[in-house]
Amino acid sequence: MQTTISQIPQLVGQEVELKGWCYNFRSSGKIFFLQFRDGSGSVQVVYSKAELPEDQWKILEGMRLESSVIVRGIVKEDSRSPLGFELEGKLIQAIQIAPEGYPIGKKEHGPEFLLDNRHLWLRAQSQWAVMRVRDRVITSTYEWFHENGFVKFDTPILTPTACEGTTELFEMEYFSEQGTGNSEQGLGNREQGTGMGEGTKAYLAQSGQLYLEAGIMSLGRAFDFGPVFRAEKSKTRRHLTEFWMMDAEAAFVEHAENMVIQEALICRIVADVLKHCRYELKVLERDVTPLEKIKAPFVHLTHAEAIAKLRAGGSDIGDTDDLGADDETALTTQYDRPIFIEKYPAVVKAFYMKRDPVDPTRVLNNDLLAPEGYGEIIGGSQREDDYETLLARIQERGLDPRPFEWYLDLRRWGTVPHSGFGYGLERIVGWLCGLHHVRETIPFPRMVNRITP
Repeated sequence: MQTTISQIPQLVGQEVELKGWCYNFRSSGKIFFLQFRDGSGSVQVVYSKAELPEDQWKILEGMRLESSVIVRGIVKEDSRSPLGFELEGKLIQAIQIAPEGYPIGKKEHGPEFLLDNRHLWLRAQSQWAVMRVRDRVITSTYEWFHENGFVKFDTPILTPTACEGTTELFEMEYFSEQGTGNSEQGLGNREQGTGMGEGTKAYLAQSGQLYLEAGIMSLGRAFDFGPVFRAEKSKTRRHLTEFWMMDAEAAFVEHAENMVIQEALICRIVADVLKHCRYELKVLERDVTPLEKIKAPFVHLTHAEAIAKLRAGGSDIGDTDDLGADDETALTTQYDRPIFIEKYPAVVKAFYMKRDPVDPTRVLNNDLLAPEGYGEIIGGSQREDDYETLLARIQERGLDPRPFEWYLDLRRWGTVPHSGFGYGLERIVGWLCGLHHVRETIPFPRMVNRITP
């Protein structure tokens, strides 16, 4: 089994061999300091010219940034090292000596340059740390859901319709009848009930929610996790055109319990990141004090209460307005815990949200806002479970009921109260890492003005 940097704290005094890359170096002429990384972490390897064969020293003298190498050395404790350890170098072997002129140097680079070189920027220690926090959030999400009776349920990326119209979706032409080859086996055979014909449109999914609602009628509780797509031409620091969303649905769960589930999940994610990613947060110079305050219960405000607070602060927001990014920022700077904003006006929310029985002009929904100005990270609601009411809501919004027939079927046979929510992975990672823009939270960001590399 190959040894990694993450294992060396348990190997003090032993000689180890590591495989990875040189990300920095300096030399006094007699001592060579190699900054080495292998994916699991980074460590300094110190070589002495007096103790190294001449051919080995020549390799070090020809070293270039991002050369791939094999190193061997004795693990030593070193309190000055961020890791607390270093290697006393005994061997250096070059796998590939990189050429001069590595594009990303020590000087400051602008964001567009770094995004143009994203494939290389990912090697930077800061980006390494972000990707590891992202992985921890995903891992904790899966663990919490599986521990609490949810089943992973894969929803389609290609869909025939949208949750709420198609104005913000990426549209594509799906197979036509003539293009399927064998009409008896192809997707375009109408007699087989596929509902497809020539010129059929399809859309890249913006959420798996509607399909998850079908899943819970079989599984009880289910979640999905994957890429989703929004074609809105937004250039804010919180928006991407392709991002990863976790959607969860649960049968026999109503509005209040839905928020309890969200709260428990976020508390678990934050606790796990603080437990497993302390070093990564240190690399990012993230002040963890605000994260250590993330405990249940979270703050609860109705939409009406939030509007009143915003107006008290000088905002001219209307009674039925949705909250914008500036509004969310203003609210989240007032509390050190996440905020549930619930019971929005029905006119600004989706047709599938159940109305509040106390005030039918409002819906049983919530947005969860992260503190420190980060804003919305979760949106959820209780779903309308009555067939006639849901059909009426679809018609009120001017939507064609025919593409929603299968969705309405869920209310025809065995309907139950149910609720769900979705979180944006990149927004959560951005908050936990203390990043200004979500473009650093995904390996290769896709934005209105960027689809490369």
